[in-house]
Amino acid sequence: MLVAVAVAGLVAGVAGLSIAVVAHNRVNQVVEECGEMLRRQLQVASGEVDERALRDLAIVHYDALKEMSGHRSFSLAVLNAVGDGVVVSSINGRTETRTYAKAVQGGHPVEMLSPEENQVLRAARLGKGPVVTMDDPLPDFSGNGGGSGGGDRTPTARA
Repeated sequence: MLVAVAVAGLVAGVAGLSIAVVAHNRVNQVVEECGEMLRRQLQVASGEVDERALRDLAIVHYDALKEMSGHRSFSLAVLNAVGDGVVVSSINGRTETRTYAKAVQGGHPVEMLSPEENQVLRAARLGKGPVVTMDDPLPDFSGNGGGSGGGDRTPTARA
């Protein structure tokens, strides 16, 4: 009985340490990205950057449909210094192509975004473009879902 309690304590301790390491790494990543966002915002506030000029750009290629492979679909974010712009997505299949354009104001989407669109928006806002992948670890600061993407979805507007 005493050995079982000791083993359970050891397992709990190791699990706690693992969680702490993951949390520590995530905090470091968030602090670094917040610093980068603040640096970029200070450039705008100091007048170093024309806030109307398009400067943040990112594109992500992915397979949106089962029938197509080769990353033929894409999402593209083009934003100015204050975060206003557009996310354009093209979903390519064998017999048809669908194109979506969704407005972005102040760095936040006006409509709900697909995970791929969310990824490209975050990458553009962080200055990580022009080419990113769905595997690039980026924070979800938009508050509109997100997570890893890819796979058999067509982005739809969900307001």
